[in-house]
Amino acid sequence: MASMLLLTFLISSLIMVTVGLAIDSMEILRLGIDGQLSVDPSDVETTSLDFGLLTRGQPLAVLHPVSAQDIARVVKAAYGSNQGMTVSARGHGHSINGQAQTTNGVVIQMSGWKGGNKPPRPRVWAEERYVDVWGGELWIDVLKSTLEYGLAPKSWTDYLYLSVGGTLSCAGISGQAFNHGPRISNVYELDVVTGKGEVMTCSEDENTELLDAVLGGLGQFGIITRARISLEPAPKMVRWIRVLCSNFSAFTRDQEHLISLYAEPSNQKFDYVEGFVIVDEGLISNWRSSLFSPQNPVKISTVFPTGGVLYCLEIAKNYHESTAQTIDQEVEFLLKKLNFISTSVFTTDLLYVDFLDRVHKAELKLRSKGLWEVPHPWLNLFIPSSKIAEFDNGVFKGILGNKTSGPILIYPMNTNKWDNRSSVVTPDEGVFYLVALLRSAFDNGEETQSLEYLNNQNRQILRYCDEAGIKVKRYLPHYTTQQEWMNHFGNKWDRFYEMKMEFDPRHILASGQRIFTPTFPSSSNMPS
Repeated sequence: MASMLLLTFLISSLIMVTVGLAIDSMEILRLGIDGQLSVDPSDVETTSLDFGLLTRGQPLAVLHPVSAQDIARVVKAAYGSNQGMTVSARGHGHSINGQAQTTNGVVIQMSGWKGGNKPPRPRVWAEERYVDVWGGELWIDVLKSTLEYGLAPKSWTDYLYLSVGGTLSCAGISGQAFNHGPRISNVYELDVVTGKGEVMTCSEDENTELLDAVLGGLGQFGIITRARISLEPAPKMVRWIRVLCSNFSAFTRDQEHLISLYAEPSNQKFDYVEGFVIVDEGLISNWRSSLFSPQNPVKISTVFPTGGVLYCLEIAKNYHESTAQTIDQEVEFLLKKLNFISTSVFTTDLLYVDFLDRVHKAELKLRSKGLWEVPHPWLNLFIPSSKIAEFDNGVFKGILGNKTSGPILIYPMNTNKWDNRSSVVTPDEGVFYLVALLRSAFDNGEETQSLEYLNNQNRQILRYCDEAGIKVKRYLPHYTTQQEWMNHFGNKWDRFYEMKMEFDPRHILASGQRIFTPTFPSSSNMPS
């Protein structure tokens, strides 16, 4: 009770600080907390922004926790406050539309710790093949820890500088998802701080409803403080291959064939299947990675089709020293069944860790040129496979024109690898595609690269899908009204709402998602 009273006083003090009233000592900000609770302007400024740079929050304070108990104390104080306090967890700040921001509340900065105390390091259970990790741990650090034991998580995202908790709150997908499912399909157990400030462990055997709700739950039911992640023996090397296709039907047919092999022995399938779209002829000369040089350069005039769209199939096969002798034959066998431009085969071998971390190398280059910290009006869509050709005609060959300012990913996933009990919603078909328009906005005078132009184009794409009857589901969704959220979740909405009322009845968590409006005793608004 004493800690609760102190924290309630703390929250009130933070409110006073924001309106210009002074407090005698910053030490009061540490009462009852082992980490650091900060109102430093630089901390507040950092957490008011995210990777998208499309919106700005107004947090009162930032908590750098070192334990679940730190988080629980602050959440419990907010839950008991009449002042309308909210709490949002922030990992690496890679959200796009302010999902991890808050106004009139506290941001829990899960990644990037301050002070002498730190959260627990990853603990690898080699014999059991799993790892326990802090919710704010970055996946790159999880990988480094597990590789010391010759192990690695099974499913990844293309970018490893994301937090564990943030990723699991969305889903976490990459080219391994067809085989192992998204990241949320490879979780054994979670520790979660609910919106009531309760620390709960959930698994298949304990608090299962909370586990299902939190995985892909967009932070609405609790803050993930620990995750137990499944591991497998880590390969040493990767054979990385890219080929070009000019025919969309052949491209998608090949992709869907490759993901249909998920149940085959490892020597009869690829371990990674992705793809991307090239709508800008100017990009064809640099579609290859800078990690290696092509032996047979592709002549642009011979491969770029009328209409200006090419499709790149990106595939990879893991191997160990023990299988290095057979990798050539295995790859050759798989490639023989595909249809692509024969002169466009582009291949290299690299370390497994370098393959997984390849996007970070591109990030460093963009940062060096001042092209990283710019607005990112990304649009990520799940498209039913039955409608992907229609989407190609209307969007890739229509709306996008022949200019782009970032990668456009497209690759299929097997629905049976996604656990329907989670909060994530996907199209109601056996196979669906992720289409990710990962574009950046630049203030360089080119209209097609301006933020206004790209935002309008995103709206045009969504409007086209609606008018064409393409029932898309957004990945990393962003809506501004609850009716839109209800439409998004469809038949999962009632359960989603029920779980919200049970685990965060005052709607104080992840208010930046704009799904629910915070409610407090002093408010005349009822939960909506």
